[in-house]
Amino acid sequence: MLGCLSVLPDPRQDMNKLHLLLDILVIAVCAAVAGAEGWNEVEEFGRTRETWLKRFLSLPHGIPSHDTFRDVFLRLDPTAFSEAFMTWTRGVHRKTNGTIAIDGKTVRRSGGSHGSHHPLHLVSAWATEAGVCLGQVATSEKSNEITAIPTLLQMLELKGCLVTIDAMGTQCEIARRITAQCGDYILPAKENQPNLHDQIRDFFATADEMNFQDVEFTTVKTVEKDHGRVETRTYHLVRDLEWFDQKERWANLAAIGRVVAERRVNGKASVESRYFITSWKGDIHRFADAVRRHWGIENSLHWVLDVVFDEDHCRKRILNSPENFAIVRKFALALLKRETTSKGSIRGKRYRATLDADYLEKVILG
Repeated sequence: MLGCLSVLPDPRQDMNKLHLLLDILVIAVCAAVAGAEGWNEVEEFGRTRETWLKRFLSLPHGIPSHDTFRDVFLRLDPTAFSEAFMTWTRGVHRKTNGTIAIDGKTVRRSGGSHGSHHPLHLVSAWATEAGVCLGQVATSEKSNEITAIPTLLQMLELKGCLVTIDAMGTQCEIARRITAQCGDYILPAKENQPNLHDQIRDFFATADEMNFQDVEFTTVKTVEKDHGRVETRTYHLVRDLEWFDQKERWANLAAIGRVVAERRVNGKASVESRYFITSWKGDIHRFADAVRRHWGIENSLHWVLDVVFDEDHCRKRILNSPENFAIVRKFALALLKRETTSKGSIRGKRYRATLDADYLEKVILG
């Protein structure tokens, strides 16, 4: 981590610099690991752990003030900071095979009062098997995800990966970019692409009526039981697409898919069908696994950031501060996930890091 952060350009070019940029960045990340959620808390952490920090930081003028942390993160280039995070991630996880889930999240309190400016919206990439965030791109609104996703994809190594995105990402150009980078895509067909959705839905409805007679397909069924809930998912993939008049629009299109999810909770049943297009040419089991794993970005990233790191209540709103502190939180989360000697929750690991400097060092240095 130190090596990746040391190459960041210092935004204080014309300012009196008492404190090294690397020291400021590392203290902020360490403080976030230990539970800090604001600049005053970051400063307090630094003063409390100053002796420990001096073991691997210079600190020529001691611990910076909370105003110094605030000013630096206001001006720090978030693109360069994000790239440093991604460089560190690639170094820790040399090769990311499997599913990369891409989804957006709004930091709700980062918007100005009375609508003076939009809250920060971040599009993130999540390696579902490794359980690590691979990077983020900021947009001003959710509707801008369509332009942010290609930028994020360009920053990623996609060879050998299955990329899953929600319906906002079902765009021809996004599919083309994924395959151009030697990856495969699984994209949902929903009402935002009505012709695509209706044609696939009608095909499967007809296939059901005929009991899939004369239809070449593969299928697999999974059953999950948990606390009175039983969920059965039936997956179908159809690779014969000669009838499909949109085949040429989608790069390397190999199959259409359907997932029928039947849920039974306390005796009440519900059924939902979802439809997909995919360039994946392999077996249906990986297709089913990737579709299921897509929700890991909600449960293992967005939920943790909100509930454990209290991201939604973060009031940083000015200049680059909200985006940069979002990267600090992702650094902290990745470091906590990488530390596996403690089997507790992320919240429990943060609390232990607050109390135990030796454990904090294990988290930070690996």
